[in-house]
Order: sequence, then structure tokens, then C-alpha cells
Amino acid sequence: MAEPTTDNLKRTPLHDLHEELGAKLVPFAGYEMPVQYPMGVKDEHLWTRSEAGLFDVSHMGPCFLSLADGIGGGDEAHAKIAALIETLVPSDIAGLKEGQARLTVLLNDEGGILDDLIITRPIGEEAQGSLYIVVNGAVKEADWALFERTFEGKAVLTRADDRILFALQGPKAAEVMQDFFPGCAELKFMRHMPFELNGTRCIVSRCGYTGEDGFEVLVSPEAGVPLIKEMLTDERVKPIGLGARDSLRLEAGLCLYGHDMDTTRDPVEADLAWVIQKKRREQANFPGAERILKALSDGPAEKRVGIKPLERAPAREGTVIEIGGEPVGVVTSGGFGPSVDGPVAMGYVRADLAELGTKIDLMVRGKARAAEVCELPFVKPNYKR
Repeated sequence: MAEPTTDNLKRTPLHDLHEELGAKLVPFAGYEMPVQYPMGVKDEHLWTRSEAGLFDVSHMGPCFLSLADGIGGGDEAHAKIAALIETLVPSDIAGLKEGQARLTVLLNDEGGILDDLIITRPIGEEAQGSLYIVVNGAVKEADWALFERTFEGKAVLTRADDRILFALQGPKAAEVMQDFFPGCAELKFMRHMPFELNGTRCIVSRCGYTGEDGFEVLVSPEAGVPLIKEMLTDERVKPIGLGARDSLRLEAGLCLYGHDMDTTRDPVEADLAWVIQKKRREQANFPGAERILKALSDGPAEKRVGIKPLERAPAREGTVIEIGGEPVGVVTSGGFGPSVDGPVAMGYVRADLAELGTKIDLMVRGKARAAEVCELPFVKPNYKR
């Protein structure tokens, strides 16, 4: 399939700023997005690990799902909207506290993963009966169509992908954010707060996709563009592109939808069984529950694992994993990890080979290269618990 041309790619509200900053722009998820800036991918990666990196993630799918008969009504309204979304995900959304977010997966009827997403229960009496949801950019149209079909007449979907969604990630992110959003540094990991910025409402969530402490902010373009320009005048902050975003998330052992998980994989195979809380396992009323609960009790046939190449050559996505010349799995994400100064990878192997230290061969350009199954993540996470 031909790559889309810039003529039919969407642009985020920060597109002009990316050009001003000298970004290299590439097609990604239907948008023209910055893959790197003049600093280069490796230095952008290391900057995020030591300072604060600013990412444009406006291509993602932020949205609000609200009860069709009006919101409000406290816990009862939340229970109603949670019951609706729980027909599509295996996580306990009813049990969320106000301001709490949860990573989960959208499932098809067979238990395959349609997407991973973050669902947040808003703060405030007037916001109950509504959920703030962020889905992946590449599949947002399909996700939203599924929501609208499933919840027709019961809930209303409001898209928010016309706004700016940006992430500030790194050990100095909280110091920087505190100057603009006083009180946000008190947020714990996977919590959020609403803020007023220049007369407009925005959402600040303490989460991210790098393994570092950080925040994601949903804000209108009118307030967001000047905010980001001001943030970038701070010597602790640099703009970071998709290249470093990918290497950071790989070192952090985080899945990329369409690569490390898809409709052929269930959450147990993807090593995401932790998204299924005990209550939901007992209820067994989510899509594909029979398959998933069987995998939980009996073990999956294959499992996602960390892979450490023992030579310097990186193993890219699609690399076949062998033992004794027999194929036993495949690499789903791989590349160079600047923080660990060496190649890193993830992939699927037969479950009996998922033990740490299992010796494997990676078929890189037709040559078997030594590797071993290792623990994930490759870098220690720095989330504020």
C-alpha cells in the first residue's frame, strides 16, 4: 500500500510549531507528525530520561462518553456509565474513585485485543455519569464507531481530538508543570485533575508512555499553543519526536497496539492479565471471558517476553525467534535502547520457553544471533505512586 501523501494527512494544532522547531515530519496514524527534531533521536531519548521531554500526542483519540439521559447523580450515575463500558473491557471501571484512571483493553467477542485505552472517572458531582477516555490514534475511528453502535440511545460520545493533547515526561516534568498548573505535583500516578488555563478548562493526568514520571494535558488550541511555546523556553524542556517516544516505551516494556498486541492476542498472552481485576474475573461477563479465563487458569500457548540480544545487532519487528533451528516465536518490537546502551526487544515465544534466561536465537538477516529471554522492563519505572 502506498504511503499517504502530505496532501491527505491531517495536521495537529501544533503543526506550525513543529516546522518552526525544525522537526522531520512523517506520516503516522493518518497525521503528519514529528519523528525527530535537530537534536536527534538518541539525544531526545536521553534528555527525556534526565530532564523533561515534550511530546505532541494530539493524533490520539481523547473523548468523553456520557449517559444519554444526562449526567449528574454521583455514584449511581457513575455505576450506570461504568456498567456500559464494562461490556467492552475486562477491567473494573465501576470501582474507580473520582479522578482515578485505569489502563485497560478493548476486546472483541473472541477475547482478542482491539485496542488499549485509558479510562478516567472525572472529578466533581456534575461530571458523574461521564468518562474521559483516550484511545489510540491509529484505530480511534473504529473504536468510536464501536462505542456508538454499542451504546446507541444509552450514551453519547463526544470527540475531543480537535484539541491539543501533549505529554511532558521526565524526572523534571513535575517541577515544570507546577509553574503552570499549581497543585498538579500532588497528583499520584494514574490520577487526574481539571484546571482552568486562560479561561478555558483543561485536563491534567499523571501518566505517560516512557516509563518516566510525567503528565498528559488535554487543552484547547487557543490556550495550548502559547502554553507549549512558553514551556519550551524553559531550559529543562526540549521537544521530543516519535522516534524517541518509541525507544522510550520499548525500554519501559510498554506495548504498541498493532505490533505487540492485536486481535489475534488476548490479554493473558500479551502479559496484561493485571488489567483484569478480581471482581471482573469472578463476574466473567466481559467479551471473550471463556477464552481469557481458560488462559488464566491453564496458561497461554504463547507469551510476550522481554528479549536481550547478546550481540550488538538489533532485532527488528518480524525477526523470527528460533531454538535449534526450530521457529518458536517472533519479535514484535525491537531496536537500540540508548539508556541501556544496547539492543532491546520484545516478542512472543512458546509459553514453556518464557522462563527468564532461556537461550534463543534471533534470525537477523539470515544469521542466527544469540539472545535470551529477560525481565521487563529494561529500565526501572519512575512513576509517582
